[in-house]
Amino acid sequence: MKRRDFLLSSVLSAVGISLSACSKPGHTDQAKRVHAEDFPLSDISVVELQEKMKSGELTSEGIVQLYLNRIEQIDKKGPGINAVVEINPDATNIARKLDDERKLGNIRGPLHGIPVLIKENIDTGDQMITSAGSLALNNHRAKKDAYIVSKLRQAGAVILGKTNLSEWANFRSTNSSSGWSSRGGQTRNPYVLDRTPCGSSSGSAVAVAANLVPLAVGTETDGSIVCPSGINGVVGIKPTVGLLSRSGIIPISDSQDTAGPMACSVRDAALLLMAMVGEDEADAATAKQPAQAGIYLNFDDNVLSGARIGYLSKSSVFDKRVSDIMNEVINLLKEKGADVIEVELAEEVNELGQYEWTLLLCEFKGGLEKYLNSHPECGFRSLGELIEFNRKNANDVMSWFDQEIFEAANATKGLDDPKYKEAKEKCLELSRDKGIDKLMAEHKLDAIMAPTNGAAWCIDYVNGDNFGGGSSQLAAVSGYPSITVPAGNIKGLPIGVSFFGLPYTESRLIQIAHLYEKVSKKRLRPQFINSLIQ
Repeated sequence: MKRRDFLLSSVLSAVGISLSACSKPGHTDQAKRVHAEDFPLSDISVVELQEKMKSGELTSEGIVQLYLNRIEQIDKKGPGINAVVEINPDATNIARKLDDERKLGNIRGPLHGIPVLIKENIDTGDQMITSAGSLALNNHRAKKDAYIVSKLRQAGAVILGKTNLSEWANFRSTNSSSGWSSRGGQTRNPYVLDRTPCGSSSGSAVAVAANLVPLAVGTETDGSIVCPSGINGVVGIKPTVGLLSRSGIIPISDSQDTAGPMACSVRDAALLLMAMVGEDEADAATAKQPAQAGIYLNFDDNVLSGARIGYLSKSSVFDKRVSDIMNEVINLLKEKGADVIEVELAEEVNELGQYEWTLLLCEFKGGLEKYLNSHPECGFRSLGELIEFNRKNANDVMSWFDQEIFEAANATKGLDDPKYKEAKEKCLELSRDKGIDKLMAEHKLDAIMAPTNGAAWCIDYVNGDNFGGGSSQLAAVSGYPSITVPAGNIKGLPIGVSFFGLPYTESRLIQIAHLYEKVSKKRLRPQFINSLIQ
């Protein structure tokens, strides 16, 4: 993939590796497809799980065991979707202790006893590894939890394990393919196994889609939550940068990085988001949070009545079938009282990609080295040392693609690079002043809408990712929130719709997405088909 294509297709979002043409993976067959209906907790909500624990029908320990069995049957065997890279050896004990708390009447909140999977670039201060999918950090066990992980533990969530990702959140090579890491191997799309899961939060999205867990956490720089969520038919929220702390997360960009929730429903994603919100003195960006941040469950069935939604139809290149799905979305929104207006970006916004590229290269070097030096147990202190490790272990680490992004980032002067200041200013000007802010003000919009993704492409280790369109860049570069919800499918491959808007408008976007989800009901359970070519 050319660098320009890499940028415009939102692979800066962080995506990972892929098979050389669509073909049958070979480790399963059509006669042995495992359907979601075979699992008693398929698409079960957090509220329903809480009701079952309250009534005594299930315990947290029992729920954890059901999901561990599912992971063994579906993820490691059967279709072998390979979403989970590591199981938390303490998960069952944690669940048992939370059951004991429940017996004493101590319920921490809506996530008490609920299993959650965490993307493998997020620190957990336990026995699990944080490597960003790289063999270089294959023995790195963080000394303490990332801030958002500590918040989840306080909320009573059970950290079930860690999910595979596109190596280094896909910021290593322009020719990579989503969902592959040298530590975790290839994660597969549960809808059609030889198709991409997108990335870089590949394992988190696939795990939720395939009912390996009810909730998962991903991270995004540009598209890494919304693309895999859209392609795997689940809900993903990319919050305002600074709503969730980034401390304890292996970084790409201080300007754009954020963690975010993935779930089968908007309500569950909102519950997970609420549990992670908080001001962290280790991340200055979180100090800007408004007082009402973290309250997202005030759903209103009339939220679309009189709402003005801007349809960004030319956000990226999509085929006609995606446009047809979006027309159905528009018609449904109008039926619920929304005024949908087609809007266009100024032509100069097309220059955003080149400035984003410069910004990411400069911020990556400094941010990564800051993380490495604050985690001496990693064994590395610089990007240059990681580059050298990859060269020495090329057969294992670079068997499919190189590390030209690493090398380009290392060649910069980081935040002291003369091109960095201009790039940052232009990124904010084009994405905010002449992008989202301008559209919202000119058209008096409540939200902007665009297709999240095209249909999942074939896994291709030779040519890398072949994106069919994306709309993540504006919200990513501006640092503004976005949420993707299932909108339809093409030949059984999910297509999502994204709603995005001004900073800290998560509540409004979640309400809009929730009502759309409620009336559209487009969530499609995966069928683990080997290939569309039978």
